[in-house]
Amino acid sequence: MSRREKRPATLNLILGGLLLIWLVIAIFPFAWTLWGSFKVEGDFFSKASWLNALTGPLTRAEHGSAFTGAGYRGAWIQEEFWRAALNSAIVVVCVVVVSLTFGTLGGYALSRSTYRYAFWLLIVALVFRAMPPITLVSGYLLPFYQWNLWGHLPTAIIVLVAINQPFTLWMLTAFFKNIPKDLDESARVDGCTPFQAFRHVIIPVMWPGVITTGLFSFLLAYNDFVVTAMLLSKQNQTMIPKIASFLGTTQTEGNVMFAVSSVVSVTAPLFLLVMFFQRQIVSGLTAGAVKG
Repeated sequence: MSRREKRPATLNLILGGLLLIWLVIAIFPFAWTLWGSFKVEGDFFSKASWLNALTGPLTRAEHGSAFTGAGYRGAWIQEEFWRAALNSAIVVVCVVVVSLTFGTLGGYALSRSTYRYAFWLLIVALVFRAMPPITLVSGYLLPFYQWNLWGHLPTAIIVLVAINQPFTLWMLTAFFKNIPKDLDESARVDGCTPFQAFRHVIIPVMWPGVITTGLFSFLLAYNDFVVTAMLLSKQNQTMIPKIASFLGTTQTEGNVMFAVSSVVSVTAPLFLLVMFFQRQIVSGLTAGAVKG
C-alpha cells in the first residue's frame, strides 16, 4: 500500500488545495504582466476599474482590437531593446564560459588534492563570495578609469566573474568529491594522463553538476543590476538596467508599457531554460547533496 493511499482523503484534498493556491500565487504576477503587456497604459493601470485591464476599452479604441503589440514594438524597435538583449547575451556567455572553465579545473584539482592549503583556498573563496558586490565594483573603478575601460562590456564581465567564481568553485568541488577516486585510478591504469582521465572519464559523469552550476552562473549574470548599472554606459546597457531606465522616465507616454513588455521578454527565456534543463538540474542538485 502506497503512502498516498494511506493518507485520509480529506488530507489529500487539503494538500491539493494548498498546492493549487500556491501555484496560483506563484504564477499570477507573471500571467498578469503577460496579459497587460498587450494593453495600453490607460487600461493596464486604469484608476477607474481594474476590469479595464481585462476588457481593454482604451486599447480597442486606439488600435481597433483588445490586444496590441505596441509595447513590444516600442521597446524592441523604437527604444532599441535588442541592443540591450545582445549585450546581455555577450556578458552572460562570457561569464558562464570563464566561470565554468576555471571552476571545473579548479574544483577538480581541489577535490583531489591531499594538501591542507586546498581547504584554506576554499575558505578564502567563501570570504570573497560573502563580500557585497559593491566592494568589488569600487575596487575595480580606479583601474577601469585609468585604462579607459569604464562603460564597456569587459568591465562587467570581469567583475561578474570575480563575484561568481568562488560560488562555482565551491559547487563544483562538492560535486567532484562525490565522484569516487577509483575512476581516476582506473583511467590511469588504462594509460590515460591526468587530463585525459579528467576529460574522458570524470567530465561525462559530472555533466549534471556542470549544467546546474552553469545555470546558476547564468542567472547571476542575467539578472544582475548593481554591477551592470554602475559599470556600463548607456550605450552598452544590459537588459535589467535598460528596464530600470524605462521606469525612471514614467512621465513619457508609453515608457511604462515598454518596461512591462521588456519584463515579459526577459522572464520568458528563464522559464524555457529551466523547463529544458529540469532533469539535469534535479539530478545535479541531488548529486551535490548526497555523498558517495
